[in-house]
Amino acid sequence: MTEFNDISSPAALLATRRSGKARDMGAPGPSAVQKHAILAAAMRVPDHGKLAPWRFVTVEDDRRAALSAAMEAIYVAEKPDAGRLEREAIRGFALQAPWLVIVMARPDPASHIPAWEQELSVGTATGFLCMAAHSQGFVANWLTGWPAYSPGVLALVGEAGERIAGFIFVGTPTRELEERPRPAFGDVVRAWEG
Repeated sequence: MTEFNDISSPAALLATRRSGKARDMGAPGPSAVQKHAILAAAMRVPDHGKLAPWRFVTVEDDRRAALSAAMEAIYVAEKPDAGRLEREAIRGFALQAPWLVIVMARPDPASHIPAWEQELSVGTATGFLCMAAHSQGFVANWLTGWPAYSPGVLALVGEAGERIAGFIFVGTPTRELEERPRPAFGDVVRAWEG
């Protein structure tokens, strides 16, 4: 499939994960067994209080066109002056890549666990989902943009008290992935010296 199938160790897996652009992903996507494994891995995150402040909404092939049409209608309702190119971009958003997972954040405001810790668990679950896709030989792309912040899209895919953490697209890269610049080690790591 790709170079990512040759992950010889957990360290190599972590060191080689990269995002692939959703628009540059093609088939094959994950099988039903691989999808289950990816989601099961994403649920194995630090979760103070065992609250599971996240939920995964999978959008399978037979529902992608319906989601796309609904999102375009919501976009036009929220932005009636939208031009043709904007509408085309929104129409194509949900149709990218073979598989789409929408990660929902659902913190429990009644819990004694601080909201910040619950939000960190949501982000970690999303990162684990991307890493688990990589471990299965795929690439993932975590996108937000207008759909993640639209009240209409939230009402379409979410439940009361939730927010959209991101749209995770998973598939096989159709072109060589580019390595992006990473921060210099010394710029982001320092020893505490009291």
